[in-house]
Amino acid sequence: MAGALTTLLVLGLATGAGAAPVPPPADAPDPQLTEIVVTATRTAQGSFALPASVDRIDSAAIRRGQSQVNLSESLVEVPGISIQSRQNYAQDLQLSIRGFGARSNFGVRGVRLYADGIPGTMPDGQGQFSHFDLGSAEHIEVLRGPFSALYGNSSGGVIAIFTEEGEPGFDANSYAEYGSLDTRRYALKADGDSGALNYLLDAAHFETEGFRDHSRAERNTLNGRLRLTLSDLSKLTFTANAIETPFTQDPLGLTSVQLAADPRQAGTNALAFNTRKSLVQEQLGAAYQRSLGDNDDLTATLYGGHRATTQFQAIPLATQAPPTSPGGVIDLARIYDGLDVHATDRREPGDTKLQVTAGVSYDDLDEHRRGYNNYVGPQLGVEGLLRRYQTNLVHDLDEYLQAQWDVSSLRFIAGARHSTVNVSSFDHLAAANVSPLSGVRYSSTDPVAGVSYRPVRAVSLYASYGRGFETPTLNDLAYRSTNGSLPGLNFALQPARSNNYEAGIKTETGWLRADVDVFYIRTQHELAVLQNTAGRSVFQNIDETQRKGGELGLTALPRDDLSVRLAYTYLHAYVAEPYQTCITLPCTLTSVAAGNRLPAVPENSLYAGVTWKYPRFGFTATLESFARGQIYANDLNSQAAAGYWSENLRLGLEQSSGGWNFSEFLRIENLTDRSYVGSVIVNESNTRYFEPAPGRGVYLMLTAQKREPGG
Repeated sequence: MAGALTTLLVLGLATGAGAAPVPPPADAPDPQLTEIVVTATRTAQGSFALPASVDRIDSAAIRRGQSQVNLSESLVEVPGISIQSRQNYAQDLQLSIRGFGARSNFGVRGVRLYADGIPGTMPDGQGQFSHFDLGSAEHIEVLRGPFSALYGNSSGGVIAIFTEEGEPGFDANSYAEYGSLDTRRYALKADGDSGALNYLLDAAHFETEGFRDHSRAERNTLNGRLRLTLSDLSKLTFTANAIETPFTQDPLGLTSVQLAADPRQAGTNALAFNTRKSLVQEQLGAAYQRSLGDNDDLTATLYGGHRATTQFQAIPLATQAPPTSPGGVIDLARIYDGLDVHATDRREPGDTKLQVTAGVSYDDLDEHRRGYNNYVGPQLGVEGLLRRYQTNLVHDLDEYLQAQWDVSSLRFIAGARHSTVNVSSFDHLAAANVSPLSGVRYSSTDPVAGVSYRPVRAVSLYASYGRGFETPTLNDLAYRSTNGSLPGLNFALQPARSNNYEAGIKTETGWLRADVDVFYIRTQHELAVLQNTAGRSVFQNIDETQRKGGELGLTALPRDDLSVRLAYTYLHAYVAEPYQTCITLPCTLTSVAAGNRLPAVPENSLYAGVTWKYPRFGFTATLESFARGQIYANDLNSQAAAGYWSENLRLGLEQSSGGWNFSEFLRIENLTDRSYVGSVIVNESNTRYFEPAPGRGVYLMLTAQKREPGG
């Protein structure tokens, strides 16, 4: 591998033969941090005076020296968020914000996801971000705390990605990556702007053999954006994206004994049943923006998509034998669509500024869920007899109103969102004496309010409050009993409801930006596992959980060739009232004590990164260090993954010549080759909790860009 990397580096440098390094700017001024502009309140404005915790990661941090495959690459430097790559592309990243979403064992729960204004979170609260395209991302925003409730159901936090706009003229960009674990990624991107027409198209192919046995993965993605300027007052933007993972192996989790013996091995029965996952998703969206005068704007977004997922699990044949078993193959076909319309009015009564936004949104999900045996006769890992067939329908209708009032050095923001979520299910294989149709309706009205005060220009103090709710997802509702004796969805579950408090201070000078906050969250009726056996999870509402902690984010430019980023999170998330659960075999109800920590949530986490630039030769070097405290693997806190430190190093060269730009980056992950557990499978009934992280990895990334400037 070392020889191949050397050859590729030489080829990359040769490609830019005769090219000059990127020169430093003449008479460069003192280092200055750029203003952070976010859309957390649905209108673009600086984040400094907002009474909310919100971070923005720009395209340079997303792409320079990064693989652009997983959100964890970019979001690791954001406080308050825990995001871990499982090194298992058959499963989503383990993602939580201030502990919301930590218990999710499928996709993302408790966090709202958006791509160019289109929700990646379905109306039941289950989210997917596999279609997020980092190769064409202009920036990512992460909103934490009370104001997340303005985005509706399952708003423990908000992650929004925005596709970049085409530059004037025409631009073509190619990318190639080669590295450890037989990892390869190729991408082509074209964009441009000709006045009335702005466009971008990005296509990528990724594949890897994976760190563990039986962990090979392949992914193909496409992302496009087309903006038409219809007049001086209006524009229409179309987005389209698709993802295909034709064959992704699932190595499953390891027990503590297996982890100690060989962290690279596949889990029990992964090879026998050829555990794997395939995915296809296509999505289209259109956004119309119009100015209604000097003070008013209107935005309407329409979207629709299709997602098909097939997953082969390692469910033993004896478990599948009872007639009530759903089998060992999950086959999901989802059609979804939605609409969001909102208007913003701006006025200046007296010496103040008032901004009001009102809107309505509707989202619809039509899910066909089938289950099959994962065997035919003696042959394992193949689709067999149909065992389950349900049609599940979910739709939500939300109305929201928010206002922002600036009075001298004070800013007041308040709002409310009313959400109604309807869920219905039809069981095509229901027994003759069982009604095939069932349903439930959830609703909530959630207020938010916040105030910020700037005693001096460089300091902003703020406090905020919000009330949120989280409905059970279709996966939470899937079973009423682990043996199938109680048919139908578990509509006895209630939504979780939370009260969210936050206070903080922000400071900003020319070269230093720091945000510090403290928060307290009290949640009632949170969803937790009641029983988890025989391939089924039955959920329950528990009385109360609490989350309390603080966050620090710091960015500094002490010199024009040096930048520093620091992010620290303290989060104490725990059960406030005891409850009973059964999560391991044999199934015995066991008490979860008050004070037990929420699983998969580290109490302490730290990111520190420093970047040094030598512009004369177009050279950059970035050293990153990550630290994470111990995380528990289950609600009982009986097993845990130890905390760890890890470091990454990125070295880069950039050159420009005759309209061409070239770059060569070398990234070394886990620089000191530490062995540690990267993530856990929460409440895994066979105690196969642990997903080990790979050792040292070396990756080379080459780019070539040709730009034809516009007239």
